[in-house]
Amino acid sequence: MAKILLVDDSALARRILRRCLEPEGHQIIEAQDGISALEAYFLEKPDLVLLDLTMEGMHGLDVLREMRRLDPSARVVVATADIQESTQRMAQEAGACGFVVKPFVQKQVLEVVGRALPAVGGPATAEEG
Repeated sequence: MAKILLVDDSALARRILRRCLEPEGHQIIEAQDGISALEAYFLEKPDLVLLDLTMEGMHGLDVLREMRRLDPSARVVVATADIQESTQRMAQEAGACGFVVKPFVQKQVLEVVGRALPAVGGPATAEEG
């Protein structure tokens, strides 16, 4: 299936996402902060990134903007507990192709990931939660 980069400073959140995605055959790569995420993105060339917004150091929106600046085809789904409409709007403006909220529910994660992956359909734009 797809190679997916999980970016979250919470090991628990990464573990939950891994448990949602691995049974579907996805290969998982992890990063715990923005700098590591950018490095992993360019070394591993994942098909999709699931990106938390609130992390130490580099904020997720800055990571998203930088990924899209360096690779306009980067496919990034924001995965966060912040459900404010303004946050979703900023993420979409920065180039996010989907949005999934914490706490993660496997069915919702898989739906958003499925829509965000190029082989499955168009980009996801609506909130899933």
